[in-house]
Amino acid sequence: MSMLASLLIIAFSLVLLVYWFRYSCILLLRNHSELVDSPRAIVDNRFRVVEVQERLRTAEPLDPLHASLQRDYQVLIYLFEHAAGLELAAFEDRLLVIDYKVMQWWYRLTKTAAPDQARRALTEMASVLAILVGKIDQRAGLYNEV
Repeated sequence: MSMLASLLIIAFSLVLLVYWFRYSCILLLRNHSELVDSPRAIVDNRFRVVEVQERLRTAEPLDPLHASLQRDYQVLIYLFEHAAGLELAAFEDRLLVIDYKVMQWWYRLTKTAAPDQARRALTEMASVLAILVGKIDQRAGLYNEV
């Protein structure tokens, strides 16, 4: 009987952890979406995040969009690892990277069976990358003060 109680506690704890993770990620994306969508926001044109976000609103095939996001992700991670002063020190930044990886996994799982879910996963991945690109721009001093 104590084995069953332990399994129930573990299962309930895992469900709460997943709920906390998703809720935290959604809050981070909502809070930062105002910064990314503001007219002062500069999204580096070397990244294709904005283009992918626009193309996700159409009925385009998802695999090329996923490939563009993956390329941007690889460049961002390289910059965070090798550029001075551009580390992922904040817990929020690391949480966003984990969210990107979870959504990438979700995209791969749903792209054939549930294309709408896959499109939502790519949309969230693009939002995460837009936030991280914005943070790089801020840290590199690319924002002009108005």
